[in-house]
Amino acid sequence: MEAGSIAQWFRRLISVLALAASVAALALIVESQYGQLLFGESVQQPHVAQAADKAPSREPVALTPVEEARYRALSEYVAKRYRVSQEVAFDLVAVAHQAGREFQLDPLLIIAVISVESSFNPIAESVAGAKGLMQIIPKYHGDKLNEFGGPEAVYDPATNIHVGARILREYIRITGNLGSALQMYNGALDDTEDQYTNKVLGVKQRLQQVVSQPLSPAVPAPMRTAAVRTTSAFPLPLD
Repeated sequence: MEAGSIAQWFRRLISVLALAASVAALALIVESQYGQLLFGESVQQPHVAQAADKAPSREPVALTPVEEARYRALSEYVAKRYRVSQEVAFDLVAVAHQAGREFQLDPLLIIAVISVESSFNPIAESVAGAKGLMQIIPKYHGDKLNEFGGPEAVYDPATNIHVGARILREYIRITGNLGSALQMYNGALDDTEDQYTNKVLGVKQRLQQVVSQPLSPAVPAPMRTAAVRTTSAFPLPLD
């Protein structure tokens, strides 16, 4: 083969290889951006699938007449005190009770934290970047929020309560003391007067008075349901 022919053949080979490399690079770009290979094969994004698996369940949970009476009493108080609809208040109270069962926390404590942190405003945001009902700061708890789809999940009431309760339980384990855990939750460990703790526990005491009053159970008809999660995670005693 002549030298000119060899050189021409070699140039063609280089062009073909360059084209193949370009196509492969384009396929990787498309796959990373859209979750699909260039030639149409679907590729599942693992982190998306995991987030969907761990998202808060919205399956309705049947309530007993006594539970409904308790939730109703608390929701009436919350609705009046914080000027939210009673239906919304009822659902948030139900979610708080579920989170209490899941993380072995007193649900009244969770409701008290919500009351102090956001006054039941699901889109509340502080100057420090704390967001949602329990004022979670996504940059500090992104790993927990990623389980539910990412930072924007902080504005989902059920997710926010779930993550907030989980954070509080972790702080109780770290400090071994509810008061210190609450101060840590508020970022106020240097407050020697425990003002945040006293405020939360004061609200909790008022909530306890609400549920301590005689409750009139609902008539045993079709039991109301509440859309809350139903898993149990921490075998610790109730606070």
